[in-house]
Amino acid sequence: MTQKNRLMSGGRINRSKPLSFTYNDKQYSGYEGDTLASALLANGVDIIGRSFKYSRPRGIVAAGAEEPNAVMQIGATEATQTPNVRATQQELYPGLVCGATNGWPNVDNDLMGLVGKIGGKAMPPGFYYKTFMYPKSMWETYESYIRKAAGLGRSPNEYDVDIYDKMNQHCDVLVVGAGPAGLSAALVAAKAGARVILADEQNEFGGSLLSSRETLDGKPATEWVSSVVEELSTFENVALMPRSTVNGYHDHNFLTIHERCTDHIADRAPNGQVRQRYHRVRAKWVVLATGAHERPLVYGNNDVPGCMQASAVSTYINRYGVVPGNELVLMTTNDNAYHTALDWHDAGRKVMAIVDTRKNPSGALVEAARSRGINVMVGSGVIEVHGSKRVTSVSVAPLNEDGSRVTGSVMKIGTDTVASSGGWSPVVHLSCHTGSRPVWNDEALGFVPGSTVQNQFTAGAINGEYSTEGALGQGVESANDVLKALGLEAVSIALPETDESEQSESMALYHVPHTKPTSQAPKQFVDYQNDVTAAGIELACREGFESIEHVKRYTAMGFGTDQGKLGNINGMAIAAKMLNQSIPETGTTIFRPNYTPVTFGAIVGRDCGELFDPMRYTAMHAWHEERGAEYEDVGQWKRPWYFPLKGESMQDALNRECLATRESVGILDASTLGKIDIQGKDAREFLGRVYTNAWAKLAVGKCRYGLMCGEDGMVFDDGVTSCLGENHFLMTTTSGGAAHVLEWLELYHQTEWPEMEVYFTSVTDHWATMTIAGPNSRKLLEELTDYDVSSENFGYMDWKKMTIAGVPARVFRISFTGELSYEINVQANYGLHVWKALFEHEDKYNLTPYGTETMHILRAEKGFIIAGQDTDGSVHPFDLGMPWAVSMKKPFSFIGKRGMQREDCVRPDRKQLVGLKTTDPNIVLPEGAQGVFDPNAPIPMPMVGHVTSSYWSANLNRSVAMGFVKGGSERMGEKVYYPLVDGRTVEAEICSPVFLDPKGERQHV
Repeated sequence: MTQKNRLMSGGRINRSKPLSFTYNDKQYSGYEGDTLASALLANGVDIIGRSFKYSRPRGIVAAGAEEPNAVMQIGATEATQTPNVRATQQELYPGLVCGATNGWPNVDNDLMGLVGKIGGKAMPPGFYYKTFMYPKSMWETYESYIRKAAGLGRSPNEYDVDIYDKMNQHCDVLVVGAGPAGLSAALVAAKAGARVILADEQNEFGGSLLSSRETLDGKPATEWVSSVVEELSTFENVALMPRSTVNGYHDHNFLTIHERCTDHIADRAPNGQVRQRYHRVRAKWVVLATGAHERPLVYGNNDVPGCMQASAVSTYINRYGVVPGNELVLMTTNDNAYHTALDWHDAGRKVMAIVDTRKNPSGALVEAARSRGINVMVGSGVIEVHGSKRVTSVSVAPLNEDGSRVTGSVMKIGTDTVASSGGWSPVVHLSCHTGSRPVWNDEALGFVPGSTVQNQFTAGAINGEYSTEGALGQGVESANDVLKALGLEAVSIALPETDESEQSESMALYHVPHTKPTSQAPKQFVDYQNDVTAAGIELACREGFESIEHVKRYTAMGFGTDQGKLGNINGMAIAAKMLNQSIPETGTTIFRPNYTPVTFGAIVGRDCGELFDPMRYTAMHAWHEERGAEYEDVGQWKRPWYFPLKGESMQDALNRECLATRESVGILDASTLGKIDIQGKDAREFLGRVYTNAWAKLAVGKCRYGLMCGEDGMVFDDGVTSCLGENHFLMTTTSGGAAHVLEWLELYHQTEWPEMEVYFTSVTDHWATMTIAGPNSRKLLEELTDYDVSSENFGYMDWKKMTIAGVPARVFRISFTGELSYEINVQANYGLHVWKALFEHEDKYNLTPYGTETMHILRAEKGFIIAGQDTDGSVHPFDLGMPWAVSMKKPFSFIGKRGMQREDCVRPDRKQLVGLKTTDPNIVLPEGAQGVFDPNAPIPMPMVGHVTSSYWSANLNRSVAMGFVKGGSERMGEKVYYPLVDGRTVEAEICSPVFLDPKGERQHV
């Protein structure tokens, strides 16, 4: 397996670790440190794909994220397939399997290529819209063939076997890009003590310095990079993220980062490791040091394999030890590209000519080329490439002063590689994501970031500062600007000396002319991925598309997965010339996320890390911790689940908590209940429309239970709402449903009843709530207040203002346990104080803290439902046996009224909520168990309902359960059976769901 284009030495690859890989069913070799692209070039692979529209053979053009052609299908098995992976960004690993995404019967000999040769002239911009209009019945057929011809990757047909993560991150400054500007910015910010995230899409930090022969302080630039990275790694306040693409920049400095964790290791992530991770970052400040992409020039047949960016050629030589050909013709508008000819020459290969479009280039680099005997042809351009599957020669012609036309005879030069450079385009993509419009910079000959409302600074080549010295300085300056904004002291660092020579002025040339008119010349490609040509852009302008956004959409320029990184500026310049206006007048299109494609796996991966979901704690959390509470997560809250004593099992703890509450007094931290403050002159009417029952006559000081239904009439939440004033109410919701209920109220107010004067404010966090329940709860309350809490003065479903333990409080006499109960609400900062004051009487009343599981048992003994557990979006109030909670006589129809009157909703055999008493009282039915009337029926057995809530009741000394049974309300006393997965069948009697105190005497005492 000879790598014919591999140099014997040089590069950053590990030659002691050769690797084999497979491309299009053929095995090749490379080295650790290679990208798939560098390995393919090392092996002399020219064709890596076919073009979108004309199916022309395409080769590798670039060396990074801007690559438009080398889009691969990666993966050895169906389950590990990943489509549309850039070969320039995919690191080589042992056994990598990949293939081109198009070409039939293969990419080297594609029959679709005949279409491009024969019908190329018949496929101008817009031909899809004009051709595939009729008949309408053929649209699906047209689409299938067009998609097949498009040549992008194929989604796998099996489940992905890998694990993906999502994480939330916070930082003071996120530095995007780890080239010279990004590294210097990160180092300054780190030294000042700021929390820094440094992210770069490459596998190593260093940016362009990794691919050049530049020196810093007289040493290879990579040594300076290594020393900075090593120093940054010592800071605890710095997170270094290589292989991490910042793919989206959103409002309020929210950015997303796509980290490729193990894509470089194997086809499948090692056991226990994630393949990719998606970071959601909230940054106080952002420094964009994203650099610039080199613009290839637009000339005839510039897509033939062997045509590349000049900087990409240098990258493959210097970083990977690969010379992608034998003979080079370099066309350039600037001094910088001379580095490529020098790199090629010094690698021992022949430079046939440097074709400089400028009339009188000068400077150290030009002289260095001439001193090596390289033919420098000035005032000329490569107007056409010859060859089909690889460059064989080029046509070179003299150009006029501004490069707009050919002025002399054409010369043919034999070569197999053409490198071109039209200058640099700052990578402004992320700066555009938040709506900032780039502005044209004449010195940089490119668009640079415009003004923004984000907390953002920019540094380096993104600003058109293409020198290493300038980039380093701007990095330091931007970091100190951030430090000033953060209120931190400025930091100075010693910057290395560069060896850059002064360069002469670049030429603004975006389209190399041909001896023929553009429409008749060989195709001159602007956007390689979408086969957009200079002729196509000119045609779009002639057809009346004058806005650059319209030109983009008509021609598909910049539509591909490369987001126009190489072609957009050239395309805009061609359109500007055609419209007889300047580039700034023509403007630019605005880029959108994602900067490069992101896998669905990363986007929907599992949430992880302590910040993935905010943890909410009640005011009494520290006390719960001291008492050894076990927790469950409810609506982001950490709620005590139960309070085990030493040596107790969970069931032991539940039994103790239940008995103590029924016998004396138990206490629950109910602060997590959703609380919505509702005010306005139409508040009462609004409540009547969103709740199923009536609210017009609820008096101040009274509370009422209500059900909330969707348009279909199905219950989705419940709770108690209290009248605080004539036009002022406090609504409580389930802990997990609080956000949804508030959103629901706002939705109906804003879209259905905007004329109503009503206002909603979430006050869940404002109040600490502690519920004391049990026969001694009134006595306990009297210990902490002078207020008359007797039954005569403070009745059931009343609320009162009073002082508890010296703190102003709202106390509600409502019960979710069926016991005498009081919900004490105080401002959250006083919650722990009042809680502790109650526990000063712990021994006297055997005051027992209980958690959510005991709460569930106590309410189930009373037949009280929990929305979301005993409801599932398919039951309405009548199914729940709660017709008393529905008022059909209200003057304005409530939400869900029509839904629950549908024919299906009034069937007598609907599943209805019932109680379930197992024949063997010691058996606790599993929640979710399916019921049948005939346990001997053949499989599949006709199921008649399921268990929604099931517990062991220490108070009743038996199991209790609630569930749904078809026609259950008419089947009291009948038997229903529950076949279990372990082979048992449990018999149960259908009964009332109220197992304890059916008359409610205990809560009314």
